[in-house]
Amino acid sequence: MKYWLIKSEPNVWSIDQQIKAGIKGVDWDGVRNFQAANNLKKMQVDDLCFFYHSNIGKEIVGIVRVIKTAYVDPTDKMGKFVAVKVRFEKKLKNPISLQNIRKVKDLQHLPLIKQSRLSVMPIDSKSWKILNRLGNI
Repeated sequence: MKYWLIKSEPNVWSIDQQIKAGIKGVDWDGVRNFQAANNLKKMQVDDLCFFYHSNIGKEIVGIVRVIKTAYVDPTDKMGKFVAVKVRFEKKLKNPISLQNIRKVKDLQHLPLIKQSRLSVMPIDSKSWKILNRLGNI
């Protein structure tokens, strides 16, 4: 199993909308950055992803599970980009703010800090555990 962080602006797609999508999950589509798209292609069924509210909030608010691996993104008319399907797993009682993540020395290497505009990124297992502790998961 691998771990990831995926970003969405909460006014576009929020954790609450993800919850309402239910067990069938939703397409994680609209990614148009090649590095982020390559990360989507590496995802496997049952990989876990932190769900991050970007721009508004700037915090990890939940966890979703990959339930379908990469396929042609139905929103991409050119057919160059991919989507995955994700299902809600958990909403954090204590969201983890970017401000608090920046304070943790062992998380300074994360793309969330180094490449702030990247919308899909890997999270190593040590960092996953640290972030879970920060969120009281």
